[in-house]
Amino acid sequence: MSSLILFVLLLCISDSESLKTLKNLAVRRGGSLTIPCFYDEKYKSDRKYWCKVRDWINCKIVAYTNTSGRTSVTDHPTQNMFTVELKSLQDSDSGYYWCVVEITGGSDDCDYVYLIVSSDPAVSVMNSSVNGQEGGSVIVQCFYSAEYKKEKRNWCRFKDKCFLGGRTNTSQNSAVLVTDYGKGSVSVEMRGLQKSDAGWYWFSAGDVGVTVHLTVTERPSSKIPCIRNTVHTC
Repeated sequence: MSSLILFVLLLCISDSESLKTLKNLAVRRGGSLTIPCFYDEKYKSDRKYWCKVRDWINCKIVAYTNTSGRTSVTDHPTQNMFTVELKSLQDSDSGYYWCVVEITGGSDDCDYVYLIVSSDPAVSVMNSSVNGQEGGSVIVQCFYSAEYKKEKRNWCRFKDKCFLGGRTNTSQNSAVLVTDYGKGSVSVEMRGLQKSDAGWYWFSAGDVGVTVHLTVTERPSSKIPCIRNTVHTC
């Protein structure tokens, strides 16, 4: 691994502060996975791409920004990130990949991730995308295999913090309650949701994880609409 990473670094510069993604991700065979790659503000207008390390000297470009297909790369410049969506994954898709920002006239910036595709992944979640309303709550069901029973389990927010078992406050009104049943499952409940809680999270056992995206929408207004010439006054 170290030799492989060292060689690819000759092709691009890996800077943990300028471009960052997760390191070890698991997915079930035939399933899909979305990987977030966060970049520095200075890279907003640069082209991004996703490549797979085929051998010791080649990183084959799989998809560029704003392409679609079994692998699609979408840039979100307002969020300083691009996402890589992988569909219908097979065992042959396992391996090292790189999130890359193409730098004109210089070395590209990059960060790597190792993807493991199997029929029985080390970790998984019931839903990789969850939705909630402001003030409401969501529950994410997470699972891990028996071989990871003695490994530490975490629920983490990307580029932020990790939540262990028990209750953890995230803001004045929101909290995360992590319940580890110790039998291959973990329940994560996020209460009192705020718009700021939206974003990318991941569940991990040991050093292997799986991504989850949380969307938080505004709570519908409870005010009675104002209609003139009715019993309600404006």
